[in-house]
Amino acid sequence: MNVAPPRAGSSLSWEELRTRLDHGPSFNGMRGTPYYREAVYEHFSREEYQRRHNALRAKMQELNLDVAICPGGPSHWSFGGGMIWLSGHWEWHALANYVVFPREGEPTLVYSMGGTHCEAVRRETAGALSDVRPSRNGQFGVVMAERIRELGYEKGRIGLLEIDPRHGDYLPVNQYEALRKALPEAELVFTKGIMHELLSVHSAEELDCVRHAGRLCTNAMQAIVDRLKPGVTEYQLRAAAGAAILEGNGDIDFLIIGSTPMSDPAQVFGNPRPSSRVLQEGDMVLMELAAGYRGYSAQIGQPICLGEPPARLRQFWDEIAKPGYERMIAAIDPGKPVDELRIAGQFFREKGVQSRPIHVHGIDFVSDGPHVFQDHIDVEPFEEVMKPGMVLMPEPNPISADGMFGMFVGHTFIVTETGKECVDDWPLELTVVKP
Repeated sequence: MNVAPPRAGSSLSWEELRTRLDHGPSFNGMRGTPYYREAVYEHFSREEYQRRHNALRAKMQELNLDVAICPGGPSHWSFGGGMIWLSGHWEWHALANYVVFPREGEPTLVYSMGGTHCEAVRRETAGALSDVRPSRNGQFGVVMAERIRELGYEKGRIGLLEIDPRHGDYLPVNQYEALRKALPEAELVFTKGIMHELLSVHSAEELDCVRHAGRLCTNAMQAIVDRLKPGVTEYQLRAAAGAAILEGNGDIDFLIIGSTPMSDPAQVFGNPRPSSRVLQEGDMVLMELAAGYRGYSAQIGQPICLGEPPARLRQFWDEIAKPGYERMIAAIDPGKPVDELRIAGQFFREKGVQSRPIHVHGIDFVSDGPHVFQDHIDVEPFEEVMKPGMVLMPEPNPISADGMFGMFVGHTFIVTETGKECVDDWPLELTVVKP
């Protein structure tokens, strides 16, 4: 006798579903279960989410968009795609998830997984949106098109935001083709830079997250100092820094950590891939760390010496790295042109040394504009002048004239109404750890 399979989980009550959990469609389509009811997540206020919705809808009105498809994923650059800003969900294992955001109507998060994964995300995003749908095994485009039809925008202008704004990458071609096939009368529009413009100046609640991320940066630096001794590897320093960030309910954005002998240095910047190199007395550790909290990140880096530094290295810190950095942060002030930071960075060439090309960048969720280089600036019109609520990362990284060693120095600053605020507590001094 043939028995009809149970209905999909989305149409089952909990009483029906609870005895059919071994049926794939039921399990993967579940919703409304008691699962994770004890979970506790931080949420932004309703007023904050309404501010975000209003800001995006105003931009959509300007661009004549009926729907914005806002992605976000686990890579550094995809944080700024918009999904996390609208949903509160920080993704860690899918190329991207997507929020379908209509000019009128309720937004929908299309999440990669179904079942218990999706139920947990519904708890996580409860303060932001109420409609979270599984992708049905990666059919993001199909599910998004279904929602757009429900909203009545199947003939509308659909704005596609970047997954990776820095490199101009959009949703995968299979998802684009699924949208195009399911919505043949819609106009699919590739937008550019919407999220960065909306996040160039942060709200008070967003800045509190940046401050929390700054505290995690301090904790990560202290963890490196506490772990540092002869016999420890670079990857163990990475593990210590990462644990400190996770212990503070944060996320690891990146941990760039490298080491080199101070007597014979051959490194100007930390190692993006911390290695198995075993540290010994007389080494210098260079790093750039980025900690995230609820999607917002802060960054930090400063040299740490394992043992007393030689005179040449200490002189470089005292006469080049520290005073040059102080000159740059003195240029951070509301109402000042961003170009003042470029001018301040000329200190290094005046002193007869080099630097990495980049001297300063902004942070919205992660590294973004404005970008200040040694010889030019790259800014959008709305960020040419420093404004309260902007977040800046001065990171000049001076390098010796012979190119053999450098000192990355970077701390995250909020531009305030009256000046600036550093979000970490790490002192601007050459840190020396005794073996």
